[in-house]
Amino acid sequence: MKTLVVCASRSSHQNTRRIADALGGALDADVVTPDEVTPAMLAEADRIGVGSGIYWMSFDPRLMEWVRGLTDMSGRDAFIFSTSGLPETALRRYTNTFEQLLRQRGFRYLGAFGCRGLDTWGPFGLIGGVSRGRPDADDLAAAQSFAAGLRR
Repeated sequence: MKTLVVCASRSSHQNTRRIADALGGALDADVVTPDEVTPAMLAEADRIGVGSGIYWMSFDPRLMEWVRGLTDMSGRDAFIFSTSGLPETALRRYTNTFEQLLRQRGFRYLGAFGCRGLDTWGPFGLIGGVSRGRPDADDLAAAQSFAAGLRR
């Protein structure tokens, strides 16, 4: 099964890119940005991982727009991955929203992986950030374990 990992990671800390690379390594997949995806890459991929950091309780708008622009992806699998300074809250289930978007595009949804990542936005920067040192080796191992589950 050919897997493609699409990652929108801002350059500030590269939290999500590190998770994407761990997933890509475990799945023998190319890791690209939404801007780098070609029609040929999409045509070859049976499974697509999509992920970004979480900003204002939402996935990166560039990634969301890329997914909205996809044509019918029926017959393909998809999974989500993310990093965030704080855990997802019941106030806004951004992973569920993204899952629904993937299903609307025809994907079979396989699940999501998320972990903490250094966040220095706004007031967090005044205290050196939250979730310092994350993702760490345990997070990368957990991402690889998640990927191993997808391979089964």
